[in-house]
Amino acid sequence: MAPDLVRSLTRVLMVLALAATSAQGQITLKSPSWNELGPRDRQTLAPLAQDWNKLDASQKQKWLGLSQRYPNLRPDEQQRIQAQMRDWSRLTPDQRNAAREQYKSLKALPPDKKGEVQQKWQEYQNLPPEQKRELAAKPPPPRASAARTPAPQPPRAPAKPPASAPATPAPAPTGQ
Repeated sequence: MAPDLVRSLTRVLMVLALAATSAQGQITLKSPSWNELGPRDRQTLAPLAQDWNKLDASQKQKWLGLSQRYPNLRPDEQQRIQAQMRDWSRLTPDQRNAAREQYKSLKALPPDKKGEVQQKWQEYQNLPPEQKRELAAKPPPPRASAARTPAPQPPRAPAKPPASAPATPAPAPTGQ
């Protein structure tokens, strides 16, 4: 076959393959069950074993990506990640959602505010354990957005009907 014909056929086949993929909608991500993971991935991701089969495909892919990078991390980073996975696995679904929302809001902060948050976090990390426990026992301070919310107004009296509106007759008493 002529090289131009081969290239043309290859292009046609690629277009058809892409069209078939587009027609199917989204490309599905691989979502292996816990038992389908290799021994290294199961060892790295062990803190997530109980929840693994409940995770969606994108979450599994994120964790598998971490598992691929894990052997190249320093030992202290590996320990930190293991501790974070254990902590995460202990959270309720509501706590996980709250953590995700807080992460998104922190990520959206301007750089100067991020620096301020990091500084406060570092100050907290340097506190002795007793002080951390005391702070954890206190209720959180009101959020800045809550402070700007106007105070609730007392309920208003119902508006009087206009003078030109016909008065509605009172219901007739029943014979009971």
